[in-house]
Amino acid sequence: MKKIFTLALFCLAPLCLTAQTNCGNAPALIPGLHNATFAQGSTPPSTICVNGISNNPTMGIWYSYTPIANYTATISTSVQGYPNRDTRVHVYSGSCDNLVCVGGDDDSGPNQSSIVSFTAIRGVNYHIAFDNNWDSNAFAFRLSEDALVIPPFTAQNFSLLGDKMCVVDLNGDYLDDIVAPGGAQQNFQNVYVMYQNYNGGFTSATLTTPPFNFDPSWSMAAGDFDKNGYNDLLYGDYGGASLLLANNTGTGFSSVLQSTQFIFSQRTNFVDINNDGNLDAFICHDTAPNCYFLNNGAGGFTYHQGGIGDYPSGGNYGSIWIDYDNDGDMDMFIAKCRGGGDSASIDELHRNNGDGTFTNVAQEAGFADFHQSWSAAWADFDNDGDMDVLVGGSASPHKLMRNNGDGTFTDISANSGFDVDASLSYEHVAHDFDNDGFVDVLGGGNKIMHNNGDMTFRAIPISAGSGPIGDLNNDGFLDIVNGNFIHMANPNGNNWIKILLQGLTSNRNGIGARIEIIGEGNGWTKQIRDVRSGDGFEYMSSLNTHFGLGLTDALDMVVVKWPSGTIDYITNPTINQALAVVEGSFPLSRLDVNADKFTLYPNPAKETLNIKSINNFSAQKASIYSLDGKLVKTENIKDSSVSVQQLAKGTYLIILQGKDGKQYTSKFIKG
Repeated sequence: MKKIFTLALFCLAPLCLTAQTNCGNAPALIPGLHNATFAQGSTPPSTICVNGISNNPTMGIWYSYTPIANYTATISTSVQGYPNRDTRVHVYSGSCDNLVCVGGDDDSGPNQSSIVSFTAIRGVNYHIAFDNNWDSNAFAFRLSEDALVIPPFTAQNFSLLGDKMCVVDLNGDYLDDIVAPGGAQQNFQNVYVMYQNYNGGFTSATLTTPPFNFDPSWSMAAGDFDKNGYNDLLYGDYGGASLLLANNTGTGFSSVLQSTQFIFSQRTNFVDINNDGNLDAFICHDTAPNCYFLNNGAGGFTYHQGGIGDYPSGGNYGSIWIDYDNDGDMDMFIAKCRGGGDSASIDELHRNNGDGTFTNVAQEAGFADFHQSWSAAWADFDNDGDMDVLVGGSASPHKLMRNNGDGTFTDISANSGFDVDASLSYEHVAHDFDNDGFVDVLGGGNKIMHNNGDMTFRAIPISAGSGPIGDLNNDGFLDIVNGNFIHMANPNGNNWIKILLQGLTSNRNGIGARIEIIGEGNGWTKQIRDVRSGDGFEYMSSLNTHFGLGLTDALDMVVVKWPSGTIDYITNPTINQALAVVEGSFPLSRLDVNADKFTLYPNPAKETLNIKSINNFSAQKASIYSLDGKLVKTENIKDSSVSVQQLAKGTYLIILQGKDGKQYTSKFIKG
């Protein structure tokens, strides 16, 4: 994957530094263009500030940097006019005998070059180190200083044994915990956990597991496979997959289910494939058709291969389950990767036919082209009620695809911001990081591609690289775990709501549910999310569903459409807190409870629905919804009536808003 080039040593203005062999003799660095040359006998950095493979580097190049004012500083080895080298860079604060990672990068620039931005504080001494993990040739780099922008995140160092971290509730309290299976230096038969406390901070624990064969070397997912109230862990490895089942107290793992057939695992997911109320385990296969463990509902599974991604030589990398066609069941997209124009690199979109079978519709949908990607970020980026996608490039340009609402997509990459984003990455995920009501994308290059609300995006430098995501201090803003840092989001005054699900007929996590929020937002009237386990390529993020509201200070309704077909309607939910929804607790039949406020007549109504107010209630605004939660009409009320002439025959839900802003609900029939 990595290529080594040869280049004669060169010296660039404004300076050509020599004594760069260790932290102690690192020369001072100033903004501008520089050359860097590895020397035999130099000291490679031992504190590594990036994730990924380490090939035991043997040489290092060191610099010292002390800014004279507060800046956003950027180190880039992608310099116009000079070859891009396969570099790796680390940025530290602290003394040479106690270096603390501030940032780092490997491969986010073009052709495996490095780009890292960090907050540089006046008078603080930073150390910058390059190593020869991939390439020992000389290279050029640039240090630039830009006006300091208050960072979206603040990095907090933490210590947790383990590897391949995920963020998910592990003890049944719906607070996101940090979960890490043991890494190479630890015992993989243990699971190391930082439980989030209600009053802030974390409590560490080590959970034991029975023996198992396959580690999470490629990916992991979480979900309650056996419906005992505690999330289980799915590990994807070269050779197979292991499913660790939590015990009935959430204090350890009691049993293991795993494959006996060979699987070169890539992305893993929990999803209810056959919609029987039990989660199944899906595993992308790199070298053959995909596999899944079909939950038998009795503590075991039936192994299946094929039917959802059947290309003979695989190429299956980043599977993600979404309802792209709004028909109420989960479809599956596979971001595929294989070099040299191999047909295994053609992305696949598998439509759920609703009968346990799937059809690859990538050709008619607009995805069937050669594109190398390890992951795709799906979200309703334009808040028009259907799922769009950023197919993230790992060795190809990014593709931003707008859902046309008819089963097809249009490539709108040009002028979107992604057309000039050169930060290729294995990881691309979609979340609303600043709570403004529009979903952003986290990919490569230590930045968030911020959604401008019009299907264009701009890069916002952040301290974090890719990693699992969740609310780790319960403040309603999403945080990122990356390496040994929790990058805590800095609240910005925007409002939010979190939805916590407990399925009964559906799977306990509500994975596969469609959640909608309805209100008068800045540029939106509805937002949607699909509840899913496993996005991006390797990490597992929170199963709680998060919405940013911007400055919107009230919502009309939250609608939860469960995989079972049950729909819950919650009117006037309180914002800036978590909303717990147990399946079937808020049915439509419970909404007709406002007889003391108004009556509707005639009911059924053909042309006009009249509103008779009671107890001084005065209706100012009406919103009408179909029983599947779709907003079909909204209008300001005049003469205590609403026209329903254009509505199709059927039963509807009407929400009336009074002068005090409170809302009341009832049903009526259009005859």
